[in-house]
Amino acid sequence: MINELDIVALTHDVVDYRLKAGDVGTVVHRYDDGDGFEVEFVTAEGKTVALLTLTATDIRPINRAEILHVREVEPVFA
Repeated sequence: MINELDIVALTHDVVDYRLKAGDVGTVVHRYDDGDGFEVEFVTAEGKTVALLTLTATDIRPINRAEILHVREVEPVFA
């Protein structure tokens, strides 16, 4: 089960926001139906890249055996 403040990974690319499968975000809101989530994706310095409404099939919990990876991302709106 995914809850608010859980760290999750995208299961697929979100081209419009230049996000890639595996990018890590934080659940900032879980809708009552348990299938809808507001997930925030931020840079290493804490600037928001995207705040998206996603479903349980769009994200997955990260597990303790995974290693995180960093990459540069260009702003969506320059």
